[in-house]
Amino acid sequence: MSRSKFSRRKFLAASAATAAATTALTLPASAQPIGANERINIGLIGTGGRCRALMAALARVPNTRMTALCDVYDANLELAQKLADANAFTTRDYSALLARRDIHAVLIASPDHWHTPMTIDAMAAGKDVYVEKPLTHKMREGALITEALAKHRRIVQVGTQQRSMPHIIRARELIRDGRIGTVHKVRMAWNRNSDRVRRGPQNVDSKRLDWKRFLGNAPMQDFDDYKFRNWRWFWDFGNGILTDLMVHWLDVAHWVLDADHPERAVTTGNFNTARDVWQTPDTIQTILSYAPTAAQAKAGHGGVQMYFEGTFCNARQGAMIEFMGTEGTMYIDRGRFELIPEPRFMKNKPDEMILNKDLPRGRDFYPNPDGELLHLQNWIDAIRNQRQPSAPISAGVSAAAAAHLGNEAYRQNRVAVWGK
Repeated sequence: MSRSKFSRRKFLAASAATAAATTALTLPASAQPIGANERINIGLIGTGGRCRALMAALARVPNTRMTALCDVYDANLELAQKLADANAFTTRDYSALLARRDIHAVLIASPDHWHTPMTIDAMAAGKDVYVEKPLTHKMREGALITEALAKHRRIVQVGTQQRSMPHIIRARELIRDGRIGTVHKVRMAWNRNSDRVRRGPQNVDSKRLDWKRFLGNAPMQDFDDYKFRNWRWFWDFGNGILTDLMVHWLDVAHWVLDADHPERAVTTGNFNTARDVWQTPDTIQTILSYAPTAAQAKAGHGGVQMYFEGTFCNARQGAMIEFMGTEGTMYIDRGRFELIPEPRFMKNKPDEMILNKDLPRGRDFYPNPDGELLHLQNWIDAIRNQRQPSAPISAGVSAAAAAHLGNEAYRQNRVAVWGK
């Protein structure tokens, strides 16, 4: 294959964005912890289906109140009003919400291309932020949002909720304690079998939608009800399976292995169910190659290969990640972990934590643990105690940047190389 090289400008931007990965949060000298009994007023921006799922969890977090709502589509606002404070402020203009002094923090669940601009604006307005993944829509946004964090020093939680799940925290401890030896390969999957790609009436009343506000920084284009409902699969608004799904497990891999970014990526994608409907492929595979850690290099070992597969035409294995070590494998999904020793190392005892005994492996969601509730509680606790949340900006930038490199490899049909 020929090799596609990122420009030096892109590399410097990405490097600046990930430089804060190991830096502790520095807060303003005036910042004071918020008492456990003090109420935190929260504004919600982008009140579609994902936001309303988070609102149901947020309603269970003590001493919080959802007092302001923003969406470009009136129908979304009306549904969100049923979950928020009875007298919640509503608007189509998120700057009007950010201008309110009675709002302490905001939750952003807009389409991906709005995540970075809204988060930066919220920090500039003095708000702490919970923002859905992926944190960035373009590689260059990583530097912008990192610079904004350094300037405004707010508490920002990225919505990769695996970092707040107790069984994944425990699995990470076991891996880092050497229970599966040295990890050289990570295998990830997010497979679904879905007919959601079908075009047809989307039940969107364009008269109640501010399409221009929805577009934001995206190229001007005519209203399309399918794109409005399914924006994840169009390059102007989302980046497909890699940023929508892979970033969840990629963030876990980075967190467990102290990895930051791949050196290169190779990706192949196909259209099996969404041809002439989606712009992003419905079936995709990518290999990300990481340099050896300092410890691996000292021991003469190579780096880590991370492999991801995702599709919408077969649900085999579902959503999972496996860390493949020299002495064992750690399987993780959102409801369990299982440590399986290599046959040569049977002295390494199996271990497991299965939180949903009667449910199969690899589901998108499990009733236990409630990842949304745990992650939102972690964010609120971080605000109250003025400390780093479990999924900070540096982590969001890192996972998104690796996914962007994978998409770059797919779109150019070449090996994409980091920083050259």
